Amino acid sequence: MATTPPALILDLPDEAATQRLAGDIAARLAPGDVIALSGGLGAGKTSFARALLRALAGIADLEVPSPTFTLTQTYAVGGLTVTHADLYRVTDPAELDELGLAEAAEEGAVLVEWPEHAGSRLPEARLTIALAIAGSGRVAEMTGAPAIVGRMARGLAARDVLDRAGFAGARRCRLAGDASARIYERVVSGEASAILMDWPPGAQLAVNDPRRKFRARDVTTFIAVDAALHAAGLSAPEILAADTERGFLVLEDFGDERVAVDGAPTDERYAVAIDALAALHAAPRPQVLPLAAGAAHRLSLLSGEVLLAELDLFADWYVPHVRGAPLAADARAELTLLWRSLDERLLRSEQSWVLFDVQSVNLLWLPARSGIARVGFIDFQDMFVGPSSYDVASLCFDARVDVPAPLAAGLLDRYIAARRAVDASFATDSFRDAFAIAAALRTMKNMGAFARLAETGKPQYLRHLERLSRYLSTALSRPVLSPLALWYERHLFS
Repeated sequence: MATTPPALILDLPDEAATQRLAGDIAARLAPGDVIALSGGLGAGKTSFARALLRALAGIADLEVPSPTFTLTQTYAVGGLTVTHADLYRVTDPAELDELGLAEAAEEGAVLVEWPEHAGSRLPEARLTIALAIAGSGRVAEMTGAPAIVGRMARGLAARDVLDRAGFAGARRCRLAGDASARIYERVVSGEASAILMDWPPGAQLAVNDPRRKFRARDVTTFIAVDAALHAAGLSAPEILAADTERGFLVLEDFGDERVAVDGAPTDERYAVAIDALAALHAAPRPQVLPLAAGAAHRLSLLSGEVLLAELDLFADWYVPHVRGAPLAADARAELTLLWRSLDERLLRSEQSWVLFDVQSVNLLWLPARSGIARVGFIDFQDMFVGPSSYDVASLCFDARVDVPAPLAAGLLDRYIAARRAVDASFATDSFRDAFAIAAALRTMKNMGAFARLAETGKPQYLRHLERLSRYLSTALSRPVLSPLALWYERHLFS
């Protein structure tokens, strides 16, 4: 049973402090959240709700009328649907049944003034913010369910590192994140902006995820890899401030312009990205990266049990999604044997740094820079040492956008030409084999990951499966993968 966290008592000496707290809460608001705003007349409930909605919208003068007479008002702000309810005139909690607050909480977030008028009809898993007049300002007391209180408390704690980075009082906006436990925000102060990474230590993957022991667990790994990529000549975000103990980083803001435009890859930008990978792989790279105070981060090897843990996603989630039944034990054992053999071939191929998630969502376009620096890399904290073909395959078979076959083939040719320009002995045929193997692994892993996300409440990921199936068919056409192609045909389509 979760322990009820202690109340958070916050002094709000002026209206600016109230607005700042509302902005901090807004940056952590998520679908399903219910915020109960309690306090007497004039305590500032509506002012707080108005500031929160304006922070979400990023519009300082957004019109937010009090819903005292309409009871509810709905806003589509910051990528979130928020229902603002004022229950002052509610005399019977049964009246709430007609307001649809339960449905509103399923679709978005809900702000409720005068929550005591709701009786027991508000969910227990809510955040209560009690406001009271205190001198010329206010005091706020935050209580509620451990999960939401903890999330909001981390949002408030991040202010310390933001202040040190020169973003005291900055406006905060939550960004769409990845499928991990990390939270990202854009913080803006005047003309300056930065990205806040909130990564609770040890919270990268679920405890029962077999990949957990192979993945980065805290911001120190990001710091080590970031410095290494800078030294290698790649554009990785500058670290403006860090709180490694609590898991906060303030990073350079690369903006929002990506290598894919309107959901489609651009030839020039993908070409620069492939050039960056060729430059990265053209020189020897160490397995041990330095950290502060003489410490070091040793990169894991992308081989053996690490690859099999990735492949488990395909067997555990994609196969049941397609077949409606688990993969038979003998078929799974055969798949494992096939992959152990292919893993041996990958081990014999060229090894380098593997950023591990080189795809459109993690590649920013920086037109003011030159050469390979025009592509900014993010989300690289899980970097391994492994087959250099892996990241090339990740880019050419981008899981999030359709990369036409001619473009993918051209990118692979461009990479090989760049490598041969530096080293005429670069083994083209063996690299193409390693590329196909890595492409199959990466694609099968993504098929499983997306099927799992869909099964656990994120059906939007299913839209990627048709694309991934096409990619896998292309990879399996390489003769080196004929045994795997036969297994795939026999166990998924027979």
